[in-house]
Amino acid sequence: MTKQDRAVRTRLALIRSAAAQFEAHGYVRTGLARISAGAGVRSGALHFHFADKAAVAEAVEDAAARALREAAVRGHGGDGCALQRLVDVTHHVARLLCADIVVRAGLRLNVEGAAGRVRELRRERRECVQGLLAEAERRGELAAGMTPQRPSVVVVTATTGIEVLAREDHDWLARPSLTDLWRLLLPCLAAPRLAGAVDPAGSDPMRSDLA
Repeated sequence: MTKQDRAVRTRLALIRSAAAQFEAHGYVRTGLARISAGAGVRSGALHFHFADKAAVAEAVEDAAARALREAAVRGHGGDGCALQRLVDVTHHVARLLCADIVVRAGLRLNVEGAAGRVRELRRERRECVQGLLAEAERRGELAAGMTPQRPSVVVVTATTGIEVLAREDHDWLARPSLTDLWRLLLPCLAAPRLAGAVDPAGSDPMRSDLA
């Protein structure tokens, strides 16, 4: 392994350790010694990569932002049904939050403004939802009289609520929770021609029945 490879692995280990510590203890109560110990490195290695705790938190947020943006890109790609892609994005984000502590910690740090930074990751998510609903409207996928603005508020509010509840109980992020939500929303949201065509459980062939 080259020196550069070791440096990359050490940085990633520090980010994951920091995410675990921020998730368990919060930003204020987490010290750099805990982060370096969790990554299995000396404090000097941490300071080689990060100037201070705020810089570590920024790196955690950056990693979370990349993962969430990749989920948004997945939703906007392709020519399939926009409503189905919206459903799939919400399930994919839920799986990320359930499985990836860096995404969970990064989003929480961002929302709480723990390190004094303003990124508004939830605003980006809202824009993703609005964009897919606007596409659905252009494709004639929305029910008569339905505009993108109204359902976007409901979808963002509901999925944000699930995310907050999941801080105490990850079962809220399990696929049945979002599936039930979409079973309630889709009959009101989708045009009659799409009745039964959009899978509320998500259409991702790589999905896990445990997610």
